[in-house]
Amino acid sequence: MQCLNGIAITQRPFTEKLDNLSEQPVKEIIHKVLKNDCKKALDTAAYDQFVLTPLRVAPTGGTSTTAITLTTAGSTATTNNVALGSGHVKAIVDQMKERNIPPFMNEDYYSIGRPAEYRTLKNDLETIKSYSETGFQHIMRGEIGRYETCRFVEQTNINNYRGSTAGVTWTNAKSGVVFFFGEDTVAEAIAIPEEIRGKLPQDYGRDRGVAWFYLGGFALCHTTAMGQAQARVIMWDSLT
Repeated sequence: MQCLNGIAITQRPFTEKLDNLSEQPVKEIIHKVLKNDCKKALDTAAYDQFVLTPLRVAPTGGTSTTAITLTTAGSTATTNNVALGSGHVKAIVDQMKERNIPPFMNEDYYSIGRPAEYRTLKNDLETIKSYSETGFQHIMRGEIGRYETCRFVEQTNINNYRGSTAGVTWTNAKSGVVFFFGEDTVAEAIAIPEEIRGKLPQDYGRDRGVAWFYLGGFALCHTTAMGQAQARVIMWDSLT
């Protein structure tokens, strides 16, 4: 993928011979791969802004299952050595309300993370009365449940990200990054929406190609921890 000044392009060249002789629909396969690549690239661009939030939380002492320690300087001094659980969620939501962070939708905050990071929480919720709401307008894609006025959404497009750095595993690998947020978090400025573009055929039509193209960018809306412009994102973090 090429990415320059907010321009993102991923190219997939192919030939007329491949298109004519292949038993499989070449263009359809390439379109599917490009769309998947585009989703991962844009999600990563948004993630790179979410991790800039100055608000970080970790379990008090590194192992508490009910108390958290909040820092406002974009890092934490606590080595996180416990999985995210229902007790942490209660404390984090209380912090968001105390900081007057506006809810993301209706009266609910949202949280997003990889499936493994929610395993202990999901086990906790099995013993708690689950909620049931019907209607498309109430269920977000990937949503796994609601607890303490917070809805939880799983994502799998950001791989091998633990902590603020790609490919870094937390000590003892007990947990990983999870974001909790309210309204007005990361903004996307779009000049040209993502789209599939066909290459103009060259070499008398034998040289072909397809690419996805996007012109835009992402930015964290509130980078100040305190005051009226206080941050809207809290990151479940670790020192190492």
